[in-house]
Amino acid sequence: MALPRLLVRALHRAAAAAAPAAPDFNSFVTRTNTCGELRAAHVGQKVTLYGWVQYQRQGLFLVLRDFQGLTQVIIPQDEAHSHVKELLSNAPLESVVRVTGTVSPRPQGQENPKMPTGDIEVKAETAEILNSCKKLPFEIKDFIKKSEALRMQYRYLDLRSSRLQWALRLRSRVVMRMREYLCNLHGFVDVETPTLFKRTPGGAKEFLVPSREAGKFYSLPQSPQQFKQLLMVGGLDRYFQVARCYRDEGSRPDRQPEFTQIDIEMSFIDQAGIQRLIEGLLQHSWPEERGSIVTPFPSMTYEEALAEYGTDKPDTRFGMKIVDVSEVLQGSNIHFVQNALSYPHGSIRAICIPQGVRYLTNKDLGSLKESAKSQFNQEIMEIICRPDGSLKSLLTKFLSEKEQSELIQALNMQEGDVVLLAAGEHKQVCSALGALRLLSANLLEAAGLALRDPTAFHFLWVVDFPLFLPKAENPTELESAHHPFTAPHPSDVSLLYSDPTKEDSEVLSHLIEALEFGAPPHGGIALGLDRLISLIVDAPSIRDVIAFPKSFRGRDLMGNAPDYVTPEELEPYHIQVSWPLEEKEAKKN
Repeated sequence: MALPRLLVRALHRAAAAAAPAAPDFNSFVTRTNTCGELRAAHVGQKVTLYGWVQYQRQGLFLVLRDFQGLTQVIIPQDEAHSHVKELLSNAPLESVVRVTGTVSPRPQGQENPKMPTGDIEVKAETAEILNSCKKLPFEIKDFIKKSEALRMQYRYLDLRSSRLQWALRLRSRVVMRMREYLCNLHGFVDVETPTLFKRTPGGAKEFLVPSREAGKFYSLPQSPQQFKQLLMVGGLDRYFQVARCYRDEGSRPDRQPEFTQIDIEMSFIDQAGIQRLIEGLLQHSWPEERGSIVTPFPSMTYEEALAEYGTDKPDTRFGMKIVDVSEVLQGSNIHFVQNALSYPHGSIRAICIPQGVRYLTNKDLGSLKESAKSQFNQEIMEIICRPDGSLKSLLTKFLSEKEQSELIQALNMQEGDVVLLAAGEHKQVCSALGALRLLSANLLEAAGLALRDPTAFHFLWVVDFPLFLPKAENPTELESAHHPFTAPHPSDVSLLYSDPTKEDSEVLSHLIEALEFGAPPHGGIALGLDRLISLIVDAPSIRDVIAFPKSFRGRDLMGNAPDYVTPEELEPYHIQVSWPLEEKEAKKN
């Protein structure tokens, strides 16, 4: 029996050695404890706490808050400590104070099970106000509604909220786990690449940085794409970086002019290898409180995603897929249907909204149709399934009973369902119905139908993207579907030569030349860190997981940036500002 006991002890010691040590939040500082760590086991101990006054009641007690939690502090009432009472009773909320006292159990019946420190209180003996707080522009409470503009103007106050504190600390934890997975487990090298570079063709607009050479400008990189490929040419084999990226995208919703990517590149890798790497990376870094991740992730082609969901980033947490009903309606006498099918890429497609009659109003249906018309120039026809199973629509008089029955079967229509049908060019029809699918889901959920589990994560690979797509502003010209550095599918390489599109390669001459000096085959990927964290914490915007974000219009409301500079400051850069007439008049006044 002795051997098993020794073995068990050895295993326990090994496990204890392997387990990461809990962080010491009190190292290097003059506090003894944080405001979130005191428990019944600390009763009788003398402690020193630092924090913000969150709440104070009638000079009897206050609640002290720091990054880790709350502690109730009893204000002394005896004459010997009158100065402590006066100081703590008059301290404005959100003032920073130091309190020294003894941990005591709370009186019986006054415990607070909702607070981790709810079994104890600290009886203050000495105190000091380190920094008194002036009148606040808003209360530091998560449930108090504040305009986003006000929150961003006083971001340093907004950061005190438990919601933002939690999001930023979780973000830090996820990034640390990613570094551990990539560097420690798989030998990646963390390399910092330049922020000042040159213009890159294609993609988003770039921010320009003037230089002291007349007419010459740097560009802030949209991503480290070129550098990571050059690192592969240099033989580093495996690179990653928590990379800052910059794109001048104006006032696009939920975008930031500067954002963060987990940027990765590897030599001698194929698509399957990249997929396995990212699946393992997410699995390793995923927060335990958000459940587990099942791998491998399912895969879907770009064409399948567009045909069934109307987008290259489908939400697969619910049904309502787009259904092709072209064959069902091809024999009908409906003019717009026949007109659509006469074109090479004509298509008739529909989505079925479950219980739409119950949950959607006529106003809702009208807004869905108007959205399709205004955004995609796409007309929409509605079809309602009556309680007796018959169809109600302007189309039914043109459809035989057989065609109606086949339509019901193709869309799996049930009593009370509403179908939205569109006819036209394939991509336009799918894109319009894909947008209506998401809008309909929002309307259904707002009306009380549980459709999507907000805690569920359905990871998906969308593969086989086209290399080029027609430009939205000029369909006769092509632009990269992803970015100019994407390799074509091996079976499509010849098409680049048989059907070329001219592109100025001079601006990429350094990269093209480097690829001629024994460059290894390589590939990579970049994860949008801000977007990923916002999904993990269920934040309504990526601005809620960034410490100091820009506003919707790309402005820093706290520091009032961008800002004007004087002509004297611009002179070394050989720049003169040409003011619009109305701004000239405004500056005069």
